[in-house]
Amino acid sequence: QVQLVESGGGLVQPGGSLRLSCVASRTFASINALGWYRQAPGKQRELVAQITGGSVEYAASVKDRFTISKDNAKNTIYLQMNSLKPEDTAVYYCFRNAAIYYGLRPTDYWGQGTQVTVSS
Repeated sequence: QVQLVESGGGLVQPGGSLRLSCVASRTFASINALGWYRQAPGKQRELVAQITGGSVEYAASVKDRFTISKDNAKNTIYLQMNSLKPEDTAVYYCFRNAAIYYGLRPTDYWGQGTQVTVSS
């Protein structure tokens, strides 16, 4: 019923930049949180950045390099990634904790994941 479609991943050299986009197929009645997780091979999925309420949170490892933003009119969130490092290599997943209709309990919606590889 709800699809989150990601784009923008790929191969980039260390120090390079990528911008990830995530477009939702519909609007939501309410959104508690939205943002990005990533999972590297053999590692636990970790929160990269999120917007919850009026606050923005970043993982310490990406602070000052990554920027999360959103465009409500386009149902889209972005992750601008600068000064990329090999350790940023992972599958990146966008998410929303949201309710389609007022009165429903918010639930998690996930994108399909997009591969980001940082390598020379």
